[in-house]
Amino acid sequence: MKKIHFLTFTLLLIGGLNWLLLALFKWDIGMLFGGQGAMISKIVYVLVGLSAVYEAATHMGRCKGCKMGKDSAPVQQ
Repeated sequence: MKKIHFLTFTLLLIGGLNWLLLALFKWDIGMLFGGQGAMISKIVYVLVGLSAVYEAATHMGRCKGCKMGKDSAPVQQ
């Protein structure tokens, strides 16, 4: 499970950086792979999207902050 979480986190990081680069510099990471029309770019985009769905579906079960409840403050150690 840790490997899947690490992979999905990495893909989400790549997706987030892609949006940042697109907004600031109008440059898309997909350009490294031949543009948005290239099959490898489409595969990367699909994997990033599936990672977001997976993380959204499994987040509540793993997140310590969410398990404590909305009104609870984190416990200081």
